[in-house]
Amino acid sequence: MITRHHIAVGDTRICVSTAGAGVPLLLLHAFPLDHAMWQRQMPLAEHLRLIVPDQRGFGGSGDSLPESIEQLAADAVALLDALHVAGPAVLCGVSMGGYVAQHVATRYPERVAALVLVDTKLEADTPEARAGRADLAAKVGRLGQGILADAMIPRLLAASSEARALPGRVEAEAILRRSIMAQPVTTIQAALYALGARPDMTEAMRQAQLPTLLVVGAEDVITPPSCLEAAEGIIPKAKLLEVPLAGHLVPLEQPDVFNRAVLEFLRELPSGQLAVTATAGSEA
Repeated sequence: MITRHHIAVGDTRICVSTAGAGVPLLLLHAFPLDHAMWQRQMPLAEHLRLIVPDQRGFGGSGDSLPESIEQLAADAVALLDALHVAGPAVLCGVSMGGYVAQHVATRYPERVAALVLVDTKLEADTPEARAGRADLAAKVGRLGQGILADAMIPRLLAASSEARALPGRVEAEAILRRSIMAQPVTTIQAALYALGARPDMTEAMRQAQLPTLLVVGAEDVITPPSCLEAAEGIIPKAKLLEVPLAGHLVPLEQPDVFNRAVLEFLRELPSGQLAVTATAGSEA
């Protein structure tokens, strides 16, 4: 059963869905989305304790604006505290959520058992990318969320004819449009500036000693496979999975492949580190 509730976290309230029991898996969504992007991961609750928040400003957590990636990382740790997650959790983040997960892993390493970083990167924005985000924030302020949805959805999902023909593609596009249109303009703008200001994590992640699964869509044009290939060479305990017929949102586009990969990764961790109740071949 999925439970959805609001929890006081620091100076704000976070709306979070929880389901399942066992090893805690914190799922951190991408920009400019919310918990809805993870709905195809809910079967993992048969094996894990899922914690699926709307990050500050997004979805049901709209009491305050996201000011920085560091702030979102602090929110994630405070949420684990509020949910009485005493031991280390597995953190899984897509794109923006991946930036947040990296900050938690390097600033609060005792809270993290393992990382799953999806369609994300270690590097900071270039000056040109920051300027592009600022221009987009201004455009959204003038024209609303629709301009963002129209611009982003074709780039978030794989573009090949084979990928467009996959079962669930039309529903995935609908999920994205609903989610983007539901986000407040002020949240979108604040998040764009926070993303542009995030620090480079290359050296910090070079020191990270956490088991890390890197996942990238073979058709990702936002953080292409080369970004994750570079990260695999930097993060000491990383391994890379490239998923065909997927773009920037592998969990939404190829949920069966993604869910199996997460379970297999967790089962391969050293004995006693985690206790996952699934077999590697389980349907998820």
